[in-house]
Amino acid sequence: MQELKVKNIVIGKQFEVCNNYEEFIEIVKEKKIKVYVMEEGQRIKIEKDLYFDVLWPSSDNVISKNILNNNSLVCKLGYKSFSMLFTGDIEEIAEKTILEKYKETNVLKSTILKVAHHGSKSSSTKEFLEAVKPKITLIGVGENNTFGHPNTGVLESLERI
Repeated sequence: MQELKVKNIVIGKQFEVCNNYEEFIEIVKEKKIKVYVMEEGQRIKIEKDLYFDVLWPSSDNVISKNILNNNSLVCKLGYKSFSMLFTGDIEEIAEKTILEKYKETNVLKSTILKVAHHGSKSSSTKEFLEAVKPKITLIGVGENNTFGHPNTGVLESLERI
């Protein structure tokens, strides 16, 4: 935001304030950037047939364990028969909660999955991956990162599905 011209920002509802968030708010105010704070049940319409459905976080079901990661913005991009699930930094506890919420639907099923939490071992449970049934998975991770992401077990699970 300091280097690029940003007109709008979409973020998930925050349930804990940290230094990074306070710094973010200062920059947003200084640059007069419009911020949309979203939570489950909302839709961001981009254009005809192109939208994001916000699946998480939920004010009615805040996860207190690792609150910043587990209440990350989770949304599903939809365009005609194509879909992509963006999972933020959620971990197993959030995956289970989201699975429970959407178990009676095919909401999680997506063409592409952006793998949660950089492919860490704390995410990508078998049940979650089976519900999403992605054809393609993407992992955002830096080369030679100090966290060892993505986890070998997660990569093996992705190969199996």
